[in-house]
Amino acid sequence: MSMSPSALPFDDIRNLVAEMPGPDEAAVATVRARDSQLTKPAGSLGQLESIVEWLAAWSGKPVAKITRPLVAIFATNHGVADKGVSAYPQSVTRQMLENFAAGGAAINQICAAYDLGLKIFDLAIDMPTPSITDEDALDEPNCAATMAYGMEAIAGGTDLLCLGEMGIANTTVAAAVFNGLFGGTAADWVGPGTGVDAAGLERKRVAVEMAVSRLGAAAKDPLEVLRKVGGREIAAMAGAILAARLQRTPVIVDGFVSTAAAAVLYKMDPSTLDHCLFGHVSAEPAHRRALEAMGKTALLDLGMRLGEGTGAAMAAGIVKAAAQVHADMATFASAGVSQKD
Repeated sequence: MSMSPSALPFDDIRNLVAEMPGPDEAAVATVRARDSQLTKPAGSLGQLESIVEWLAAWSGKPVAKITRPLVAIFATNHGVADKGVSAYPQSVTRQMLENFAAGGAAINQICAAYDLGLKIFDLAIDMPTPSITDEDALDEPNCAATMAYGMEAIAGGTDLLCLGEMGIANTTVAAAVFNGLFGGTAADWVGPGTGVDAAGLERKRVAVEMAVSRLGAAAKDPLEVLRKVGGREIAAMAGAILAARLQRTPVIVDGFVSTAAAAVLYKMDPSTLDHCLFGHVSAEPAHRRALEAMGKTALLDLGMRLGEGTGAAMAAGIVKAAAQVHADMATFASAGVSQKD
């Protein structure tokens, strides 16, 4: 995978958004026809039935068993961490990647429990982006290149992509992205993140306010918001979401930071997220605000705020179960069970 500045310019990204495929209605119709024959009352599995229809619509497969699920974690560091906006030093990002590799993190255990693949992508951790309070996080070529890098994340093949991230100060960066995209005040979008105290929260608010004040007319362009006040992991996740759509791969978005990546695409075209399921609503207060701004409802609400794809992975367990129930459950005819008159 290359992060060469010669990768996709923003105009090509906009063209890809314009070329996105729509849902496979024939696959959905096949799912509904089979569902009506399964040994259960109509509609009795509630959201599980809707999940199977969603899988069919965006995979193009009427029997959408999940056999190659992948949790992709994008990790980087942010210069704004030097403004005292996080409870942890930037060195923790590298240490956590080592923990992932050793199998010691929460996401490792959830992936083991649900038989999910796991890949970690190091986005130049040792070269933090400039502080968004003073400078743009990325120039256009590097932002586009990082999106292209994210697009390559599913090159090995997967039938369900779960997005996660790791990076000290990335809730500050995500808050700036949301503020730039949806307006309001910096205070509307900042939260405790990994556990900053009141003084840290105020520093975070000021940092987001300073970053967003630099946007000016650029606030009208979601890609400009991304490159000016975002970060590499947000750009890469936006690229991964777009690539998944083009390759007909359903996506589960994790929490506050992952949703910031999705929000960039949403502001380009709300339909860009039709193939996405939001795995959970984070305990980070503004995550619920962000979902409401996009008219989205999360599958789970477990009070989680860890990041690293944990909420998306938990949701993947439910999605896998829904798919297996639909694929392997007996029909009234095959089980010899009488249907309702």
